[in-house]
Amino acid sequence: MKRIKVTLVGAGGKMGMRLTHNLHNSDYEMSYLEVSQQGIEKLKVKGISVSDAASVIPVADAVIFAVPDVALGKVTAEYIPQMRKGALAVTLDPAAALAGKLFERADIAYFITHPTHPSVFNWEPVEENMNDHFGGVAAKQSIVCALMSGIMEDYILGEELASAFYAPVLRSHRITVEQMGLLEPALVETLASTCIYVISEGLGEVIKRGVPAEAARDFLLGHLRIQMAVLFNELPGAVFSDAANKALQRGLKEFIKDDWRKVFEPDNVKDQIESIT
Repeated sequence: MKRIKVTLVGAGGKMGMRLTHNLHNSDYEMSYLEVSQQGIEKLKVKGISVSDAASVIPVADAVIFAVPDVALGKVTAEYIPQMRKGALAVTLDPAAALAGKLFERADIAYFITHPTHPSVFNWEPVEENMNDHFGGVAAKQSIVCALMSGIMEDYILGEELASAFYAPVLRSHRITVEQMGLLEPALVETLASTCIYVISEGLGEVIKRGVPAEAARDFLLGHLRIQMAVLFNELPGAVFSDAANKALQRGLKEFIKDDWRKVFEPDNVKDQIESIT
């Protein structure tokens, strides 16, 4: 059976190295592209040599672009014209696609995927696996996948490839590119990261006011776990106490704006995407 040829662009970068870790010993016929000397040296440590783009891009069945959002426009403009007709271009984030930054070709397919990262409710049988907070090494994570253009065979190829480089994968969810934009940046970066950042700043405040740091951290993280378990229905039927609900309602009035849901409005999401690309 013919092996699928895959080229990984940005293989020695932060995200690229994570993908390289899983793809290096996969069943795919891999080629790696990297321009930074630091990235090239990292690949050498793993016994990987960098290929010549002109030799591998035109024969690849799939080209993965593991480069930052701000660079995707320039990088895809250089490499996508070299791809063979019918090949699959894979990106790891929806932002550049939604911002119209990807080089467009009508005769290739575009597939976008992103990891969910291991859930806070993950249970891993091996203790060390619990330290894989990012995913892609030992802890299970799910992935979201979107076919921006192409046919079902392209989606299947993309999903199988994503399941390999994000392994171990618990579940794969097929969604649209627009839905992926609602998830990131809107839900998990603009909204969730901001809320969690404020919580971390709150931890610093109570420590400044005299609470022992270790006690404050243990108290906060333990309460976060039970609060999330209740709110995300990990404990069916469990509810907050009357006192906790009163404190929650007070917090909503004091420092949460009534119009916070605007972060999910199409124009707002577009502005968020443009600001990071």
